[in-house]
Amino acid sequence: MTTQDTDAGMQARVVRKVAVRLIPFLGLAYFLNYVDRTNIGFAKLTMSADLGLTETMFGLASGLFFIGYLLFEVPSNIALHRFGARRWIARILVTWGLIAAAMAFVQNAPMLYAFRVLLGIAEAGFFPGIMLYLTFWVPRSVRVRLTGLFMIALPASSALGAPVAGAILQYWDGLFGLAGWRIMFLVLGLPAVVLGVAAWFYLTDRPKDADWLAADERRWLDDTMAAEQQATQASGKHRVRDSLRDPRVWALGLVYFGVTYGLYALSFFLPTIVAGFAESFDTEFSILENGLIVAVPFAVGAVAMVFWSRHSDRTGERVWHVALPALLGAVSIPVALYMESPLATMAVITVTAVGVFCALPVFWYLPSTFLAGAGAAAGIALVNTLGNSSGFGAPYITGFLLDATGNSRAGLWVVGVMMLVAGLTVLALRGRLRAADTDRVRA
Repeated sequence: MTTQDTDAGMQARVVRKVAVRLIPFLGLAYFLNYVDRTNIGFAKLTMSADLGLTETMFGLASGLFFIGYLLFEVPSNIALHRFGARRWIARILVTWGLIAAAMAFVQNAPMLYAFRVLLGIAEAGFFPGIMLYLTFWVPRSVRVRLTGLFMIALPASSALGAPVAGAILQYWDGLFGLAGWRIMFLVLGLPAVVLGVAAWFYLTDRPKDADWLAADERRWLDDTMAAEQQATQASGKHRVRDSLRDPRVWALGLVYFGVTYGLYALSFFLPTIVAGFAESFDTEFSILENGLIVAVPFAVGAVAMVFWSRHSDRTGERVWHVALPALLGAVSIPVALYMESPLATMAVITVTAVGVFCALPVFWYLPSTFLAGAGAAAGIALVNTLGNSSGFGAPYITGFLLDATGNSRAGLWVVGVMMLVAGLTVLALRGRLRAADTDRVRA
C-alpha cells in the first residue's frame, strides 16, 4: 500500500469521525439560532394586532436584531479565537436562548425593539465563529461538503420550524393564559440554553485536544490543519489589520449582502405573502396550513444545497457555484410576481430558495483562500457583518414597500436586484480569488 493510499484512508477515517462528532451538534445549534432569529415572522400573524404593529413597525423590529448583531460581530469572533470555541459558543447559546424566551413577555413595540437589539448582541459571532471553527477541523478538500451538511440547518429551521410555529400559534393559544405567540417564543427559546450548557462539556477547541480521536488520528489532523494554515499565512492575510483593509473582504461582504437579502426577505415575509393569497387568489389557509406551505421552498432548498455542495467539492470549482445560484434567484423572484395561482407562485419562490441555499455553503469557502489566523477571525466576521446588514435592510424595506404599495411586488423586485448584484460581483472577483487559491496551494 502506497503512502498516498495510507493518507487517503486516514483522511476518510478522520473526516468521518469529525463529521459525526461535530456536524450534528453544530447543525442543531444553527437550527435553533435561525429559528429564534426569524420566528418573529410567524409571531407577527397574531402579535401585530396585540402590540399594534404596522408592516413598517414589524419590519423595523425584525431588522433591529441586526444593529446589535453587526456592532458586536467582529469583537465576538476575535474573542472566540482568543478564548476558545467551547467557552464562547456555550456563552452565545445560553445568552441568546434566555433573551429569545424572554421575548414572550414584551408588552409594546418599544419593548419588542429593545429585545430584538439584545438578541442580536447575544447572537453576535455565532455563525462566523462556526465558520472559523470548521477551518480548525475540516481539510479544504472536503470543507464545502461538510459546510453544506452543517448549513442544512438553515433551510431545515424554516422547513420544520414554520409548521411547528404555526401549530403552536393555532393550538396552544391561551395555554397558561398566554397568547400563542408568547408560548411560541418560550418553547423555541429555551432549548438554546440547554444546548449551551451541553456545548461547554461536548465541544473540543482544537484537534490536539480531541480525546475522541486515536493518537495517530489526532496527530494527522493536527499536522494537516497546521500545514493548511501555514500555507494560507504564507500567501494571504493573517493580521487583523490587513484582513480588515483587504478589498476582497469588502467585495465578498457585498456578495453575501445580496444573497442574504433574498434569504431574510423570504424568511421574514413569506408567511405574510402566503397569507396574502386570500386577497390575491381568493384562497384562505389556516395558520398551520400557512406554516406547511412556507416549509416547502426551504425543504427543497435543503436537498439542493447538499447536492450542490458535493458537486463543488468534486469539481473543485467555487466561484460559478456561487454565481449561478445567485443569478437563478435574481431571475426567478420577479417571475413569482406574475403567476396566476398560489401553486405557481410557490413553485417559482421555491426556485429562488434553491438559488439562495445553494450559494451559501460554497460562498464560505472563498474567504479561507486568503485569510488565516486572527486575520481569518476578523475577516470572516467582517464579511458576515457586511452581509447580514441586509438583515436590517431587507425586512424594513420590504415592510415599508408593503405598507406603501399594498402588495409585495416592489419588495420582491428589490430582492431580485440585490441577488443580481451578488452574482455579478462574485464573477468580477473570479480572477483574484482563483489566484489566491493557486498561491495557497503552491505555498
